[in-house]
Amino acid sequence: MITDSLTYLRESDGWIKTVVIGGLLTLLGFLVVPTVLVAGYLVRVLRGTMHGDDTPPQFDDWGDLAGDGVRAFAIGVVYGLIPAVLVAVTAGLAAAAAGPGPRSGLVVGAVGIVGGLLTVVLGLLAAYIVPAAVANYAEQGSIRSGFAVGDLRPVLTSGTYATAWVTGFAIILAAGLVAAVLNVVPLLGTVVGAFVSFYAITAAYYVVGHAWGDCRGLERHDDE
Repeated sequence: MITDSLTYLRESDGWIKTVVIGGLLTLLGFLVVPTVLVAGYLVRVLRGTMHGDDTPPQFDDWGDLAGDGVRAFAIGVVYGLIPAVLVAVTAGLAAAAAGPGPRSGLVVGAVGIVGGLLTVVLGLLAAYIVPAAVANYAEQGSIRSGFAVGDLRPVLTSGTYATAWVTGFAIILAAGLVAAVLNVVPLLGTVVGAFVSFYAITAAYYVVGHAWGDCRGLERHDDE
């Protein structure tokens, strides 16, 4: 599956154009709109691969792409708010606990450590849930489906999805390490890293899409 995911984009005759567009959008992700468009592309990746279609989508029909991207982006933001809220609450508790006396520093430190650990755990949990939530949106077409516990629970607790998520995470982590090495040369890591990151996250969502289709027992287009 890893090999298939890494060659997925190259299954299209126009794969270089796709990588160039995706890399440029990733590089400009700080402008938000490009990030939304990449999210829309990943929805298309999920929508195809969950049905066994290994032909990479194109960057076209930009209005539809943006619509999918906005919904996928919103799903990710909602799940990401939980760790963010916890950070704010932890900071508030630490501030409230601060005061005169030698124990105040210990209390603030303890609250900070516990809050930090919980934030990391919840952050990883959100990262685990979001691809499945977006996949459910890609399948059903409703933003509500991104929060449909009844649909998500059996997939999230399956070994198939867990294995796919770990595989995707490893691909993205490897891409991050490559970008870090390239950062030895000024700007090279940033520019080339954006293209590597787009390629890697597409490969990761390829794996997730197949896992989602297997878990949900979806009809395979390649068997028609």
